[in-house]
Amino acid sequence: GPVLHRALDGALPFGLVMALLYPVIDLLLATVLIAVVMALGVRSVAGWGWLVAGMLVLVTTDVAFALGHMDLDSLAGTILQVGWLVGLALVTMWVVRLPAVPDGAHPAPALRERPEYSETVASSTAASATVAGLAVLVAGTRVHLSTATLVLAGLTIVAFGVRAQLAFRHLRRSAVLLRLVHTDDLTDLPNRRALHAHAQRRLGRDVAGCALLLMDLDRFKEVNDSLGHHMGDRLLIEVGARLSAALPGGAMLARLGGDEFAILMSADGARPAVDLAYRVRGVLAEPFDLDGMAVEVTMSIGISLFPEHGDDLSSLLRRADIAMYKAKGSSALVHVYTPEIDAAGSERLGRVQEVRVALTRGEFVLHYQPKLDLHTGRVDGVEALVRWQHPVAGLQPPAAFLELIEDAGLMSQLTETVLAQALDQVVSWHLDGVDLTVAVNLSASSLIDVQMPQRVRSMLAARGLRPDRLLLEITEDLLMADRTQACGILAELQDGGVRIAVDDFGTGYSSLAYLRDLPIDELKIDRSFVMPMTADERAVALVSAAVALAHGLGLVVVAEGVEDEATLSLLAELGCDLAQGYHIARPMPGDQLPGWLRAHDFTPGARVRAAARGHIDPLSRFHRPAG
Repeated sequence: GPVLHRALDGALPFGLVMALLYPVIDLLLATVLIAVVMALGVRSVAGWGWLVAGMLVLVTTDVAFALGHMDLDSLAGTILQVGWLVGLALVTMWVVRLPAVPDGAHPAPALRERPEYSETVASSTAASATVAGLAVLVAGTRVHLSTATLVLAGLTIVAFGVRAQLAFRHLRRSAVLLRLVHTDDLTDLPNRRALHAHAQRRLGRDVAGCALLLMDLDRFKEVNDSLGHHMGDRLLIEVGARLSAALPGGAMLARLGGDEFAILMSADGARPAVDLAYRVRGVLAEPFDLDGMAVEVTMSIGISLFPEHGDDLSSLLRRADIAMYKAKGSSALVHVYTPEIDAAGSERLGRVQEVRVALTRGEFVLHYQPKLDLHTGRVDGVEALVRWQHPVAGLQPPAAFLELIEDAGLMSQLTETVLAQALDQVVSWHLDGVDLTVAVNLSASSLIDVQMPQRVRSMLAARGLRPDRLLLEITEDLLMADRTQACGILAELQDGGVRIAVDDFGTGYSSLAYLRDLPIDELKIDRSFVMPMTADERAVALVSAAVALAHGLGLVVVAEGVEDEATLSLLAELGCDLAQGYHIARPMPGDQLPGWLRAHDFTPGARVRAAARGHIDPLSRFHRPAG
């Protein structure tokens, strides 16, 4: 333009310098700005739109001035003057709108610990040398300079270009590393480090308060162990995507590790956090499709509030963790922390850790309850019942630890342990001259574990046992999640010779159609129907109907909870096949069972049938030898 043309003619040397320096300085500033954005990430500079807009306006105006058709004396009142004013106003707006840093706050650790001083000095030196080289080239248009001087000045500018390229490459690598440090590599969500950095900046800024939601997928470990880690990873990715979709504006979602997620949000009290918790549970209600398999998940959510429950993220996480374990024991699966649950929550966390250790130490043992054949008067088999041999509290029943096992995600591991112990015991009994069938209860995770049949076959083969020595028991409620998947696994087990039983029949909520569809061999009538038989005719009618239904389908019928002679007699009259309960025998350690069997002489089946016809006392078939 005329400015450059007249400057080169010698009329305006100072104007030439200014015309060139403005765009060059703008370029340097733009370079620094881009570098900062690359280093911090787009999320961290989301509020810098005013600065970016201002820089664009200033660069455009300066370039227009350098290439324009006016001189310095004719600038007043032109569009260029408006451009400079608008650009400076936008930069000023950015400064005004910058959030204040709360007292005591610090930059994110990943940024604060980076050694930037040497890099800054190197960049500043390169920029200064470039400006000097440019000045030499400009001066060369006015005075005579040696060729070597001009070449060196040109090489300086070229060197700056190379240095800038290397710096950008380094910044790109730094940006990638910084993103990796603050991002979960599986779900692409912010990680624990990012949450801590975000909380440091935010907790002191939200005057209305904040809420932390700590979320844990229930029984995820069972799904992970049953379907494989690749399926578990896919489930976590899809869960993260659904949680992100439910996130309100201004809230941050992070994956803390494993199956734990957290949301930090602005909240004036607990109500907004509780509403979000139920919204989260709602978006997870629809089953996840993993290669055609419908997997249902639920999430336990604990909530803590800032500043009521803590003034830093660590305190909020600890209290939300206590609330989350409280939520696992409630039907709502959502709980807000209160000081009253602190002691109980801490105790529960300790108990969960106890069962983890107990499983590794082999503190879970089996007791066996005999099942009596009402047609032959012989013990047909036993049911394996797990107990916790606590080193201090002594022998603990399942009610004392099964919920803790589920909370810890160890149910699959416990099932494997019980199976191994039970089959080992069958081998031991065989060596002692006692051949019995052992029944083991399956967990929910077993019915979605496609590897379960193969593992059972391997365990039986390793011990040289016939498959029909094992009876696997399931409950009705376990069939509700994915009946198709469960049916396939049970069919594979049954095809391999393992027998299948439905436990606690009559207490679930599924229809009777599963009796037709599922591959089962045995039906166990729940004790809630058996125990009142001697005093309630309706209970007798229900048991009679269940026996007739099972026999019509070709199933063996077992009655649980036999507590007295009269009940045993009634069951024999109704044609029930097997019975178990305290009246026959209490659960006992495996090494005591052979002695118990030898101490009891059961009568032949003919006497049992005679008892059913009312000719003799049904319990007279028990005879304990004198002495």
